[in-house]
Amino acid sequence: MPVTAQQVEFIPLAIYTVIAVGLIGVLLAAAYFLGSGHDSADKHIPYESGVAPTGAARHTSQVPFYLIAIFFIVFDVEGSFILTWATAWDLLGIQGLVHITVFIVILMLGLVWLWMKGGLEWGPSATRTRGRS
Repeated sequence: MPVTAQQVEFIPLAIYTVIAVGLIGVLLAAAYFLGSGHDSADKHIPYESGVAPTGAARHTSQVPFYLIAIFFIVFDVEGSFILTWATAWDLLGIQGLVHITVFIVILMLGLVWLWMKGGLEWGPSATRTRGRS
């Protein structure tokens, strides 16, 4: 059966796959045969930069940490959309400008709403303190 030109194109891929799988097998076999195989108690303790662990690993994070993370994700996604629009602004024309303007205005309205609801106040606030007394 003759080999077609399309099948010839897959020969380098097949050779690369065989070499990669073979190399992985050789490395796993070397690790198995050359490794010590001993299990000790030191292998099961947490290790962080050479510092001996103290205390419990479970602790609560403050709310500002989560707020900063969420703000970063929201504005990072917004930035990627604006960057994508900016790379093709000449192709999108006035319709693209209107769409990105509406997008930015909606995000800004969400930020203003969050600000008015007190979502940006991370520490003790005078209004919150007055509300409790």
